[in-house]
Amino acid sequence: MPEHANRPLAKMLVPKNHPRYQSLKIRERLVEGVASGITSQVGLIAHGRGEAFDYLIGERTTTSAMEGARAAAAMLLAAKNPVLSVNGNVAALVPNETIELGRILDAAIEINLFYRTDERVRAIADHLRAHGASNLLGEHPDPDAALPLAHPRSLVCRDGIHAADVVLVPLEDGDRCQTLVDMGKSVIAIDLNPLSRTAQSATITIVDNVVRAIPNMIELVQQIRGFSEDRLAEIILRYDNHSALQSAIAEIVLRK
Repeated sequence: MPEHANRPLAKMLVPKNHPRYQSLKIRERLVEGVASGITSQVGLIAHGRGEAFDYLIGERTTTSAMEGARAAAAMLLAAKNPVLSVNGNVAALVPNETIELGRILDAAIEINLFYRTDERVRAIADHLRAHGASNLLGEHPDPDAALPLAHPRSLVCRDGIHAADVVLVPLEDGDRCQTLVDMGKSVIAIDLNPLSRTAQSATITIVDNVVRAIPNMIELVQQIRGFSEDRLAEIILRYDNHSALQSAIAEIVLRK
């Protein structure tokens, strides 16, 4: 048996010329997240499902994904109270990028978990602070507001997701996304599956890997942050989520 067979994946050396280098590094970060209490084991399954769709689009940002990211950047800039929702996978994969996006938007970051325990919330909060987060919500053991849902993702902050007009929900579950929309909020989803409930119910869906989508959004926000309110509104109005999802499906089928 090879010497490395019993070593955790997170400790294995992945050569940079390996054809699956980026994918394997992402997996390592998630495994490390599980070991540190940030990511749930079920989050690994969710990632694997998304990774299958990433293969189908060629592990690249497609034209429709970039259009969605631009509309999302405009919507976040136009928002009165934008909030970035973070779960364990997001905290493990893009902590610096999420914090930077929140900083340039002056948006709060709120921890919101389906598999919620006080220990996981604390671990994620400590992890994000170690990466420089300051405007952080959702770590109190008893959140002061709730969404009309029958699971722990209903627990939110009154001054955060509950009061937000625009919520970024990367790696989302469909029922919360639909609930937020039903409450009159605009929801930006990052979901590699254009057929998911989340993708179908969101206001804007970016069909892309979160490790590409968040950096793209940072760049786009910086590009258009000087635009007038009317011009931002024009970008948002030109975007149609149904058409964008149809384009995403075509890009998967035709690999274009």
